[in-house]
Amino acid sequence: MIPRYTRPEMAAIWEPETRFRIWFEIEAHACDAQAELGVIPREAARAVWERGAFEVARIDEIERETRHDVIAFLTNLAEHVGPEARFVHQGMTSSDVLDTCLAVQLARASDLLLEDIDLVLAALKRRAFEHKFTVCVGRSHGIHAEPVTFGLKMAYAHAEFQRARERLTAARREIATCAISGAVGTFAQIDPRVEAHVAAKLGLAVEPISTQIIPRDRHAAFFACLAVIASSVERLATEFRHLQRTEVLEAEEYFAPGQKGSSAMPHKRNPVLTENLTGLARLVRSAVVPALENVALWHERDISHSSVERGIAPDATIHLDFALRRLAGVVEKLVVYPENMRRNLDRLGGLVHSQRVLLALTQAGIGREDAYRLVQKHAMKVWREGADFQALLAADPEVSRALDAKAIAGLFDLDHHTRHVDTIFRRVFGEA
Repeated sequence: MIPRYTRPEMAAIWEPETRFRIWFEIEAHACDAQAELGVIPREAARAVWERGAFEVARIDEIERETRHDVIAFLTNLAEHVGPEARFVHQGMTSSDVLDTCLAVQLARASDLLLEDIDLVLAALKRRAFEHKFTVCVGRSHGIHAEPVTFGLKMAYAHAEFQRARERLTAARREIATCAISGAVGTFAQIDPRVEAHVAAKLGLAVEPISTQIIPRDRHAAFFACLAVIASSVERLATEFRHLQRTEVLEAEEYFAPGQKGSSAMPHKRNPVLTENLTGLARLVRSAVVPALENVALWHERDISHSSVERGIAPDATIHLDFALRRLAGVVEKLVVYPENMRRNLDRLGGLVHSQRVLLALTQAGIGREDAYRLVQKHAMKVWREGADFQALLAADPEVSRALDAKAIAGLFDLDHHTRHVDTIFRRVFGEA
């Protein structure tokens, strides 16, 4: 975790104090259930809640000797609870605490990430409607294709992040399971009702079947979901980076008063925020392969997954949290230049209307191959010489026999390309 890319709200989820607090709650709730079942005295369960406490430094000190973090925690807890501590952790194994705690942490992290996505969605929706009919050139392979609107670009992203939200909601549901099933997951030393009680208290579902650990396919799916969201962040960041290039300059990141773009060149206004987002997306995606490799563990359990998750769980959620918040700010403050969009749109002398001309010629009775040849011949002249596409078509006898000058001029109407924008917006944002 790098403080530069860390928001305090997400970092708090992964702090030792939070982790041990969750461990304590798991143990205390389990004691309540055990007392209700008559396995341990009710006074012992009360003592855990009343006197239970821990110190991170003391746990670390004990662990240096025991080489076991859960035992170190339980030892420190017992120092506060007293004799009744012998009833804590009855029939449980370390993974019951560790895996259930991780589920709580990932669920809480998911809640923050969902809030982040909502901020991105709100910003995208506002900018989409603001530029619903701001016409710009669409590009395929980086080359001018046909007109679109900047609002549609924002709507594309909104639909993508809406899917991201749905995926993360499902991933949160899948990851938020509780396992209190004891050694090798058979409940031999602990009643399944203890697991159900702890799960309910912590807002988790019961893991249907665990093998002493919660199955790691759940975690693999979760981190894969984060990676897809990160890729969506990068896709939009890359779009903005391209649009900010000097030769394009259709949109750019907000450049604050006093901001500096280069230590050497005072004129620079660099897309540093979106470049940063591209890098953060790579970090989030780096968690996927280790998470996938964690699925195949030995028999009922091993701990080869543990060191991996201690790294990727905080890092991936912290980086994505920061990235989503940054992206929301970039979208909200993005500076858009409609006049540059129109200038770029007209840069190729009307070639963006070539398909419409092609279709009109076929409708007028010319074979598709011949129509394509006619249109491409004049289009290549525009590419080479910078001529006016419409004028070349009107002067061509083959074209003019099929289409008169008025018909040709009508094929260069930009409104034709925006006539279904309302329909698309209704699909993305609903009737409202």
